[in-house]
Amino acid sequence: MTNPSAAPATLAGDTDAAGAVAGVFVRDPFRIEGPACISFSGGRSSGYMLWRILQAHGGTLPKNVVVMFANTGKEMPETLVFVDKCSKRWSVPVTWVEYRNAEKPSDRWRVVTFETASRNGEPFASSIGAKSFLPNPVMRFCTSELKVKAMHRYLIATHGWEEWVSVIGIRADEPRRVARISAPDKDRDERVAPLAMAGVTVHDVGAFWASQVFDLGLPNMNGKTMHGNCDLCFLKGADQILSLIREKPERAIWWMEQEKRLIGKSRTPASATFRSDRPSYAAMHRYATEQYEMFAFDDEPIQDCMCVD
Repeated sequence: MTNPSAAPATLAGDTDAAGAVAGVFVRDPFRIEGPACISFSGGRSSGYMLWRILQAHGGTLPKNVVVMFANTGKEMPETLVFVDKCSKRWSVPVTWVEYRNAEKPSDRWRVVTFETASRNGEPFASSIGAKSFLPNPVMRFCTSELKVKAMHRYLIATHGWEEWVSVIGIRADEPRRVARISAPDKDRDERVAPLAMAGVTVHDVGAFWASQVFDLGLPNMNGKTMHGNCDLCFLKGADQILSLIREKPERAIWWMEQEKRLIGKSRTPASATFRSDRPSYAAMHRYATEQYEMFAFDDEPIQDCMCVD
């Protein structure tokens, strides 16, 4: 943020909303001034964050604060339903965007709705075709192209914003992710995590949704959602992926197809797989459906990605 004449959004508060403690002014991290983009991943944490921000603003967001959901086409169906429910029940507009292949990078986005959103991985597959290699834990272009840049390009093209704050649903009990978004970045946005700033943990999020009349329709396992958001994301642990394939074997088909289409076409053999440190999706599908005993993996899910929660 280098242009003082175009001041970016800031976290703000006042004595009515935030109060004071021992004579020290306390700012409410959920009071957001624009221009700002609330990144709604479709998970419980970001849903709770959106609710807290709405409450801090009396139920209506400022005009230059927008809520966005970036759809890759591989989100769980329940995720899409949840985003739509939050929007309708809380009367808050949510802009849905998807990546689309285009010659000009600035045109690589399109607006969709709950009804028109891709559900068979089309945006994801299109980005893979354009790159001619698969994303992996080191080069996660699925996150950068399908989510971050798609939202940024929309904001620049439709709102004309030059700088803004991206509000992300990372909790206080996720220090690695907090550190990641706090690192210096060359993008136009300044990233903030009001849940972390407010000390909100997974237990607080779980308690909130347990008290609501609707919830994300995916299993809640001690506050963790093993199924969400991208159905067999390569950032998930291998044992987790095997479990999800056993539950619904057809989940693996799209991932198998992407690896198959890149064999012999990618620059290196490693770039034709999502992970070089474990078996392909085809192999895991075989292990899962034929009930083979596969050696145990000790890899942990990689969670410092904006696709989760």
